[in-house]
Amino acid sequence: MSETKLALLVRVAPQPGVLHQLTGVIAAHQGNILSVAILGSREENEERTFFEIEFKQEDYQQVLVDLAALPVVRGVEIVRSMDKIYGKRIIIMGGGAQVAQVAIGAISEADRHNLRGEHISVDTIPLVGEQQLADAVRAVARLPRAKALVLAGSLMGGEIEIAVREVRSQGLLVVSLNMAGSVPEAADLVVSDPVQAGVMTVMAVADTAKFNVARLKQRVF
Repeated sequence: MSETKLALLVRVAPQPGVLHQLTGVIAAHQGNILSVAILGSREENEERTFFEIEFKQEDYQQVLVDLAALPVVRGVEIVRSMDKIYGKRIIIMGGGAQVAQVAIGAISEADRHNLRGEHISVDTIPLVGEQQLADAVRAVARLPRAKALVLAGSLMGGEIEIAVREVRSQGLLVVSLNMAGSVPEAADLVVSDPVQAGVMTVMAVADTAKFNVARLKQRVF
């Protein structure tokens, strides 16, 4: 049986139990919810709920009818999935100057691959402080579609290193600038030049590139 992936934006009245009602309809149609996000709205007394759903059937029209029939629902719209629009996400964090330089390389390289059919987006956040960075590193593993993290700074270690090892064990690729501290020892790849770090990170996650971190004979560049 073929599978159909569907992205829905549902406008609802904000009240307790709304999500339970929506997911109940989806479950009744054997839909597997891949992701869900509760969004705000510019309209008063209205919220938007975004779903990405996988159905084990081609006919998904009835779920649209049943969702629209709920008293709390004000509208149901089929939209393009975040994977099709924003695709894989690369997160860059650390000192502002280093983050900016890594972003130059990552955005330039992502543009090259996106023109060839990829969908890669780049997010940045300048941060300082050991605990703040450690918390942010751990949070990347909870972000949807996040494939790689670049740590751009002059000194990182301690709790940040522990967080890096945690997210790597969850399958996240971690690239570090060649900096002081213990984070470079914990990363998958260490690159001295920040622009090159951004370029290599994009190449590592792009399907249209032949670069494979696992096949490298060295991990420091």
